Amino acid sequence: MKKGRYPETKTIDHVEIIHNIHVSDPYRWMEEIDSTDTIKWIQEQNKLSYKFLEEIPERNLIRERMKELWNYEKYSVPIKRRNKYFFTKNDGLQNQPVLYYQEGLKGSPNKLIDPNVLSEDGTIAISGWTPSKDGKYVAFGLAASGLDWQEWKIIDVETATVLPDLLKWIKGAGVSWTPEGKEFFYGRYDEPAPGMLLKEANYYHKLFYHKLGDNQNDDVLIYERKDNKDWRFGTEVTDDGKYLIITITRGTYPETSIIYRELKENNFKVLLSNFDAKYSFIGNDDSKFYFLTDKDAAMGKVISVDINQSDVLNNFIEETEDNLESVSYINNKFIIKYLHDAHSIVKIFDKKAKQVDEIKLPGYCSVMGFTGKSEEKETFYIVTGFNNPGTVYRYDISEYFNEVFKKPRLLFNPDDYISEQVFVKSKDGTKVPMFLNYKKGLTPRNVPVLMTGYGGFNISSTPQFSVRNLIWMEIGGVHASTCLRGGREYGKQWHEQGIKLQKQNVFDDFIACAEWLISNGITRKEKLAIAGRSNGGLLVGACLTQRPDLFGATIPAVGVLDMIRFEEFTVGWGWRSDYGTVKNEEEFKALLAYSPYHNVKSTEYPPTLITTGDHDDRVYPAHSFKFASALQTNQLGDAPILIRIDTKAGHGGGKPTNKLIDEYTDELAFLIKTLNIRLK
Repeated sequence: MKKGRYPETKTIDHVEIIHNIHVSDPYRWMEEIDSTDTIKWIQEQNKLSYKFLEEIPERNLIRERMKELWNYEKYSVPIKRRNKYFFTKNDGLQNQPVLYYQEGLKGSPNKLIDPNVLSEDGTIAISGWTPSKDGKYVAFGLAASGLDWQEWKIIDVETATVLPDLLKWIKGAGVSWTPEGKEFFYGRYDEPAPGMLLKEANYYHKLFYHKLGDNQNDDVLIYERKDNKDWRFGTEVTDDGKYLIITITRGTYPETSIIYRELKENNFKVLLSNFDAKYSFIGNDDSKFYFLTDKDAAMGKVISVDINQSDVLNNFIEETEDNLESVSYINNKFIIKYLHDAHSIVKIFDKKAKQVDEIKLPGYCSVMGFTGKSEEKETFYIVTGFNNPGTVYRYDISEYFNEVFKKPRLLFNPDDYISEQVFVKSKDGTKVPMFLNYKKGLTPRNVPVLMTGYGGFNISSTPQFSVRNLIWMEIGGVHASTCLRGGREYGKQWHEQGIKLQKQNVFDDFIACAEWLISNGITRKEKLAIAGRSNGGLLVGACLTQRPDLFGATIPAVGVLDMIRFEEFTVGWGWRSDYGTVKNEEEFKALLAYSPYHNVKSTEYPPTLITTGDHDDRVYPAHSFKFASALQTNQLGDAPILIRIDTKAGHGGGKPTNKLIDEYTDELAFLIKTLNIRLK
């Protein structure tokens, strides 16, 4: 695509001096995302991008196949309350999952909340839900157009009546019911004043106590910290109904502090403070509390703390060579999920810390679930993999017995696909895991490869199902899923080796995986595509600007791409845990060295499709606007640099099925076109 075919984008002479370094920002004006100029630019860019995409002959075929494969039942892990089982289900192509409950294991599902009827375009989603302990009520959150902001309501389960209660200005949190089921605790922010910056609206989190039937203005403030504006609070009422636990976090830092109080009292007591490690509350036996922690245990361990002797931390289940990812305490058993080389294994321990069972899992997979009250004798979990969209199992804890609870009917055979794991040596010698996924019968030599990654915020990249990736494998491609430093595949140190001044390790890991695929004959540069979302969008943007010669096509989605300004928008200040801050001179220099927007130079870039939502309130869309403009201006080759800007869309959470299908269709069509793939 010739340079002159791009819409004309104005530049301004904007230069800042930061730590004695001149930093140019010619597209600063795009940060006003609702200005006339920016709206016009969005319209012109979308016109160009959709014209390109609509002219791809295979696009409609891909969309139809996408709909076919997407059309399977999708269940969440059930939550049991007495004899009621609550879960969400999407029949297949519904825009949003629907909340149901059923009486008993064999009961018929009863519909509670169907968000699909709340908007014509399916952009209102259930963002969270929590049943009361007796199962009489469910608190549920709704989010519109992919925004992180939520409104929470209450539904009476027996009558399916939504109560008048309305809670606003909630973000990223649920509710904690009291044992009586008439009140709960929740966190929220103050209503933003007119004209308040999005960034400022995300400070000063507060905890409140709400009684059913009360107006939100009458809710009782139970905890706040005016001296720490970036602290956030999560609440949990212990299963015995005696205590209220508050977990305090700071942005996305993994370290936490724990305070508590007896439920009926008003004064909180400090249990674990100083943010010296991660502490995740598991459960309690009266005054003995159990926590998952990485204190003096990079791979994680379980400790016990008696609140009457809070200065004594006792090791309960010791650290192993596998990363201890999560723990549930149900029926006097500890259900522990480990990551072994980035895939799940699950072991059961008794109250003497003795292993009593291990759940058999199918190959490389990821496991989520194991929710439930401590008195229950059963729990549920879901198993997913690169070829498995999700089977829900019931686990009888007293009998150590598994059975299928919900299994979708699929329009493909999972056994037709292969997953294997390889280990790649990174630039500094670190071994990096990578999963290779492809269809049986394919000889993975000189074939198209779609490589994905994330590498940040303690988030592990484990086997996950994607219809997009399945279609990629159907057409003869290999999907390569990388497990990079910055995540938590190998515990605390793995994360710390990919943050702040060591963030370049993440990009080096990804580049090493790309080079391995080429040197081992799996693919060649012209057939290698890379894609990632959010922090993964940063990954793709950084690798694109550092090694434009290495890739055949790139797709940075909703990416953090301006590393000098990321702190200035929405919740960007909370990402200092991984990125550092411009205020620190050493960290600023590291950020500037890899910031995709600031490292665009005049050269030949591979075909690139940037995607974002026009009002993403997590990663501000100006990141993508500015990066796209810089790439288009500096592209010396003929390869297209396009940006696809979704409307009424945020960061991706709650995006309706029809929008997801459209987005993934366009990504695949773009790759088929630019990598010159012929459909069989």
